[in-house]
Amino acid sequence: MEKTSAVSALSALAHDARLDIFRRLVRAGADGMAAGDIARATDAPASTLSANLAILHRAGLIASRRDGRSIIYTAAYDQMRDLLGFLMEDCCAGHPEICAPLAALASQPCGAEGKVC
Repeated sequence: MEKTSAVSALSALAHDARLDIFRRLVRAGADGMAAGDIARATDAPASTLSANLAILHRAGLIASRRDGRSIIYTAAYDQMRDLLGFLMEDCCAGHPEICAPLAALASQPCGAEGKVC
């Protein structure tokens, strides 16, 4: 991941509501969530939610697809992994025990299927 992409992603996440939306989408898994469900879950007005989803989308952190009349949003797991990798790539300075807890956390299964995120 390039530094400019990391800055864009981190900037998008540096907001309470956007961070909540992103974390909710990460928990939702590959099925994602409809915009209306996200609005209800976060008590966000439609216009605010739309703006926050657009910012997360421009940062590459979420994707969307149409399903009938609904727009379904999902976390962009590849981008999330790239960002986490970027943040950890210079970690440790020869002391792997510093990053070991993060590596263990990243390898834990997530979701109902028990897949590694």
